[in-house]
Amino acid sequence: MGNLRSVAKALAQVCGDADIRVSSDPAVIESSDRVVFPGQGAMPDCMRELKARGLDGAVRRAAAQKPFLGICIGLQMLFEHSEEGDTPGLGIMPGRVRRFPSGMGSPLGGGVLKVPHMGWNQVVQLMPHPVWQDISDGARFYFVHSYYADALERESQSGETEYGLRFTCAVARDNIFAVQFHPEKSQMAGLQLLRNFVNWRP
Repeated sequence: MGNLRSVAKALAQVCGDADIRVSSDPAVIESSDRVVFPGQGAMPDCMRELKARGLDGAVRRAAAQKPFLGICIGLQMLFEHSEEGDTPGLGIMPGRVRRFPSGMGSPLGGGVLKVPHMGWNQVVQLMPHPVWQDISDGARFYFVHSYYADALERESQSGETEYGLRFTCAVARDNIFAVQFHPEKSQMAGLQLLRNFVNWRP
């Protein structure tokens, strides 16, 4: 939901002659070599649409079998539960999605931070990974969100950033890589991340 076309356009810049399809057809997802799972909007709406279109099974199988990139709510939906609408997620990754607390102060002073978190933030890479290749540690990526993943598996936490609190903004496990930020809106660093995903052979 939301940012499908902008993700497809960004992928087209880095994919050469690859066949990129935006689809809600489970058969197309099943036949794809790799899957990008983006999303914007409210978690309850996204989960409801996923189930109504019969896509939840196809997404689970893709996340188990082929290179899989989650973006924004595409990361959040991988977890067990979200505070947004008290919504169960897909349960592929252990952990919960929590809302930023109100009244968070900026570590630099200057008052209370706004929610949603919107804008550019540095991402600290917590582990080497092929999808981070040629992206400097501390590179800035573009975020738009009010909820963040509280990932329980330390070994799957691949990146973090700070907005009032430090939180996991990238996870990696086996053939899954997922990010809270929007690589399709993150200029050169974002395009490099998408290029790395396209070339990744987990």
